[in-house]
Amino acid sequence: MSNDSQASVKGEATIILSPSGSTSSEGPPLSPSTTSKPPELPDELVQAGWSKCWSRRENRPYYFNRFTNQSLWEVPVLGQHDVISDPLGLNAAPAEAGDSNHGNGQRKRRSSEEQGAGPNSVKRAKVEPTTPISPSTPGLKPWSSAPEDKPAQSATPATQSLAPAPYRPAVIYWDLDIQTNAVIREHPSANHLPPHPEIELQRAQLVTKLRQHYHELCHQREGIDPPRESFNRWLLERKTIDKGHDPLLPSDCDPIISPSMFREVMNDIPIRLSRIKYKEEARKLLFKYAEAAKKMIDSRNASPESRKVVKWNAEDTMSWLRRDHSASKEDYMDRLEHLRQQCGPHVTAVAKDSVEGICSKIYQLSAEYSRRLRHIHLTLLQEPPTEACASPQQSRLVYCYPVRLAMASPPLPRVELHFENDVACLRFRGEMVKVNRGHFSKLELLYRYSCIDDPRFERFLSRVWCLLKRYQEMFGSGANEGTGLQGALPVAVFEALHRQFGVSFECFASPLNCYFKQFSSAFPDIDGFFGSRGPFLSFSPVSGSFEANPPFCEEMMEAMVTHFEGLLDQSSEPLSFIVFVPEWRDPVTPALTRMEGSRFLRHQLSVPAYEHEYRSGGQHICNRDEMSYRAVHGTAVLFLQNNAGFVKWAPTPERLAELTKAYRPSSARPSSLSSPGPANVAPGDKDSTPKASDRTQSSVMSPGSHDNNNNNNNNDNSSSSSSSSPQDKMAAV
Repeated sequence: MSNDSQASVKGEATIILSPSGSTSSEGPPLSPSTTSKPPELPDELVQAGWSKCWSRRENRPYYFNRFTNQSLWEVPVLGQHDVISDPLGLNAAPAEAGDSNHGNGQRKRRSSEEQGAGPNSVKRAKVEPTTPISPSTPGLKPWSSAPEDKPAQSATPATQSLAPAPYRPAVIYWDLDIQTNAVIREHPSANHLPPHPEIELQRAQLVTKLRQHYHELCHQREGIDPPRESFNRWLLERKTIDKGHDPLLPSDCDPIISPSMFREVMNDIPIRLSRIKYKEEARKLLFKYAEAAKKMIDSRNASPESRKVVKWNAEDTMSWLRRDHSASKEDYMDRLEHLRQQCGPHVTAVAKDSVEGICSKIYQLSAEYSRRLRHIHLTLLQEPPTEACASPQQSRLVYCYPVRLAMASPPLPRVELHFENDVACLRFRGEMVKVNRGHFSKLELLYRYSCIDDPRFERFLSRVWCLLKRYQEMFGSGANEGTGLQGALPVAVFEALHRQFGVSFECFASPLNCYFKQFSSAFPDIDGFFGSRGPFLSFSPVSGSFEANPPFCEEMMEAMVTHFEGLLDQSSEPLSFIVFVPEWRDPVTPALTRMEGSRFLRHQLSVPAYEHEYRSGGQHICNRDEMSYRAVHGTAVLFLQNNAGFVKWAPTPERLAELTKAYRPSSARPSSLSSPGPANVAPGDKDSTPKASDRTQSSVMSPGSHDNNNNNNNNDNSSSSSSSSPQDKMAAV
């Protein structure tokens, strides 16, 4: 996205820490004109705006900067703390090398400064908010100009003198300098309710309660555990059709019965079929299935014909198991497949009403929780929301810009921040969320580029807490749960996509795993402050080159294809979508079938299983050695382009060779690393390929790379800069 659609930040002071690195209870520092002594500072400090003043309260001198309103007790050091690149002062070095009373780059508070802490424990500079260059601002960059032409930004003497190196992660997985080529029609601000930590905390409690209800219903009605991460995929599938007000909980869906949840629960009836590796496991699984099918058909209201078929097949299987002890693993698996084909339709018929009841109950509880949350949320707002009048769609074309909320944000409560080694910990009412320091720095940059209503970062920590809590709610709190829904492509692939095909936008991402600073994501109400353009199914670009790595949810992938074809059919400007989906062929998914038969398909590339990697969806909190994993199934790469897009970004052999080369796993990474799952299955194992019937279960082992969703494994999004290799972006730890 071009700088014109973001708030200008160069040359303006935002947030400054007090001399001790914390909030001070003192009023504004005395003006330099009231001091009793003239400045006694080096010329370079005087030119940078520093003056020596006298504090009557503390009865000692202090130093004041007239350019930034910064005040220090110690003699200032040029380059010590840059209030532009590090507004929170998280990386400020102590002024005295021998001072041992500091931690996490901040000095210990003095006794006179421990009172009057602000909402987020920082002292705010007295600067006027700048007007962002957004589509409603006269300074908007027209579409006709090249997005790469960034105007040189002049720096004031103060910003030149206060330019230390900010905190640098050991490895960078994003490139926020790339400007967008995505063009949209100007649209009004969104009517979402602004996020609030109190509401987010209650939403988390209700989602946890809903998960527990789902677990109990599966146990009580069907005697099974809920399919792994099926609740997370239910949330994704519902949001593709939900028209309700809550950003996470579905409340207005048609149909009420979720096809995704119904299919996954039904696949685990009468028992869950796990992956097996040995002959004895296959024999045991076959016996359990026959026994469970017979027991189920006896206890349910089944037709006489169904009872006869299921009982005969189950007894025949048990008899075969008793008399044949020399069968191989393949024999047992073939017999199990035959038994499922014979008994499956009858078992499904007797369990259908019960499973539909589970789906319906969960949806009704979700709708009730959504209404309750909205009522509480409205009471927190200072003014009741007013429905914006439906204005006619603007005809002006502009480069895409982040979601703007029409409603002003209320005052937000205080969120505490502290660091544990390289992890930032944010706490609100005893609820703590964590993010590694590198991604915390990334969120700070995204917030600076995209947020226009908080130039002093007064709401930054509260909104970061809401963001992390929201994604934690969506993915669950179990070990490695939901990380596949946040997986992403490797950095080298993003670099090749940008360099060869002009890609500058991710269709399915989040502020936590995005590579570019322009992306679409699931939650516009909170993600918009960090650069999101909103859900892609509601995003209608006219021109641009896009990368799409959707969640591996069949309903969402099919909705994506419908949206892509509509956009390509309507636009005569260059428009290109490079889509990454799992190459499931047993049977093939409807989305893949539609794309392979689309008139907009220009080329299709297949990346074999175990020969490429993805980045884990938990990259913002996991260890370095858990970042990447090998994909256990092939990935299909499809180029959907209109005529103008094909002319501009044609998938030529040279470009495809560069993309294929970028997909090769890093030689520095151990070859034994593979995607996390219940068990590691050898590539040559006959049963390692997911069956069509349990695709939803095996997705745990499929490398789903969603910019923001999908897979049930840890997907890989190695994101780094597209203009340079990851090695070029590494700094000494």
